[in-house]
Amino acid sequence: MKLNKPKFWDYKKPNFLAYILLPLTFPILVRNFFAKSFLKEKSDKIKTVCVGNIYVGGTGKTPLSIKINNLIKKQGIKSIVVKKFYSDQTDEQNLIKNYTNLICKKKRLDALKDAIDQNFEFAIFDDGLQEKTINYNLKIVCFNNSQWKGNGFLIPAGPLREKIESLKNFDLIFINGNPKKNHDIFNEIKQLNNNINIFETFYQLSNLKEFDNNVNYVAFSGIGNSENFYDTMIENKFKIIKKFNFPDHYNYTDDDLIKILDYAKQNNAKIITTEKDYLRLGPKFSKEIKCLKLELVILEEKKLINILIKQ
Repeated sequence: MKLNKPKFWDYKKPNFLAYILLPLTFPILVRNFFAKSFLKEKSDKIKTVCVGNIYVGGTGKTPLSIKINNLIKKQGIKSIVVKKFYSDQTDEQNLIKNYTNLICKKKRLDALKDAIDQNFEFAIFDDGLQEKTINYNLKIVCFNNSQWKGNGFLIPAGPLREKIESLKNFDLIFINGNPKKNHDIFNEIKQLNNNINIFETFYQLSNLKEFDNNVNYVAFSGIGNSENFYDTMIENKFKIIKKFNFPDHYNYTDDDLIKILDYAKQNNAKIITTEKDYLRLGPKFSKEIKCLKLELVILEEKKLINILIKQ
């Protein structure tokens, strides 16, 4: 059974419950400490770029992996996205396949060897930070500025897999969201790692013309941070009359979708969801539901390309 992320994780300061759970973060600290001693494999046959997050879910690492891979390919370099296979994450796998090429294996090392065998020059690892046996050429960590680091505590007291001080160990940081909100985040990052390159990104709708802002919408989402999806709709002046929230990578049942459809019909509204959620729907429901397609925009894109090629 999948659960929604606790709301107190994203409070700016830890609350009483977070402090109660703080002792339970000890196993994460121990795991992170010993992970540093793992023997890591590095290949001189291929360049590896890891795109990951230390904040659990909803930071835009998959769209960024797709974007980076396609930027590299535009330079005439043979590149591939690599992802570990999880049976409950076929939505992300299909999303990548819709926009670029993918190698997906149960073991990331097997996927890396496959990429080498196919003579790829770059391998972009989507969600690769959990792999402690690969010594990546470039390590990227992603955040969304609406949540940033949450309350700053480790799981289960907060949303972090590693302490925020671990930013000292990364090469690039990507902050997704309205750039006007980034000033304080930049200052905090620079106090931890003054030399790190920070890139700002935001989403723009690529299929906005398909929608009518004069009608009402029922929205549903089962992604890491659903509020970011709803915020995007509000920024683009969609009229949302009802939100249905589900856990990340949720496997929708017929009853779930019938409930949403019935509510929309009763209120003369249309139904909208994310592209990732849409890929989890069967043909029985996909005709009555539309999805927003987001295009990731990277500020200072040329600077990023130069860093990637140099690396």
